[in-house]
Amino acid sequence: MKFFINPENESYLRELAKEFNESTNSVRRELNNLSEAGYLTTGTLQNKVTYRANTSHPLYRPLHNMIRKSLGLESMVEEILDRLGGVERIVLVGDYAQGRDSGCIEVVVIGSDVNESYLDIVVKSIENKIERKVDVVVQSYFDGPGIVLYDIKGEISS
Repeated sequence: MKFFINPENESYLRELAKEFNESTNSVRRELNNLSEAGYLTTGTLQNKVTYRANTSHPLYRPLHNMIRKSLGLESMVEEILDRLGGVERIVLVGDYAQGRDSGCIEVVVIGSDVNESYLDIVVKSIENKIERKVDVVVQSYFDGPGIVLYDIKGEISS
């Protein structure tokens, strides 16, 4: 999930071992397997071997979509759009945008005239469906890092 939720995610061996609380040997073995199969590409940064998703691999898009669906991101976007007015953009931020399954999905909804009291009801419904905590913040403007899940102009990340 770390690499396939967001193609911009890049990491190195020790960072991954620490994040997943695993030995460097077991993480190295998995990284080597994924790299040999072509799912990951390698690079270097400050004398460290870095890994990231190989977006040109034929199975990258299906894996990316499967992870988005398993997290419930698609249904979350659909429910927010179906039930609330004035939504211009929805952005996934926090741990999930960085590929960490922390159990809490953080989302920023950008728009005007968004019915925030009804949003609370929608969030509870979404949490029941995807069995994860969802934190939604409504703002009129957002220019931070994240993964755009919906944009009214048609710039949808998939």
